[in-house]
Amino acid sequence: MAWTEDRVETLKKLWTEGLSASQIAKEMGEGVTRNAIIGKVHRLKLSGRATPSRPPRPRAKPAPKPRATTSTPRINNTPAVRREAPIAPPPLEPAPLPNGEFATVLTLTNHICKWPIGDPATPEFRFCGRKSSAASPYCDSHASQAYQPQSRRRRRGPEGAKAALDALANARRKAV
Repeated sequence: MAWTEDRVETLKKLWTEGLSASQIAKEMGEGVTRNAIIGKVHRLKLSGRATPSRPPRPRAKPAPKPRATTSTPRINNTPAVRREAPIAPPPLEPAPLPNGEFATVLTLTNHICKWPIGDPATPEFRFCGRKSSAASPYCDSHASQAYQPQSRRRRRGPEGAKAALDALANARRKAV
């Protein structure tokens, strides 16, 4: 396919009207591909289109963040769910090995906690060094921080599901 002056003018006109490369290729026909259009637009250094090829999507408002409480309020007469107490932070200081040195990459074994402490770019970087179980690479304290259980999903009854669908429908009506 050769780019004649007429085709280039047609391309420029359709591009400034906001048509996409695929739409322009269909309009021009005769073996013109979307990639040929894109390549020619770049070689001609055409600026961005005047209007977008498809209308912008309406942006949904972000959901409000829930307040941190020890229990959740009762909704639809469902029992309140108690959250577990926050996990105690693990010790911040590395434990020295029996020889008095701290654990490094070269001294790690299967039974030493491999929790990194400090910035790896500094000479003070160490690993926790406490005893770990065979099933975990971390000591009990660091394992509780690394492996947190997922919260269980609550099943909604038929009324709860209907209320959720109604809320979505109302949100859609307001967005339009």
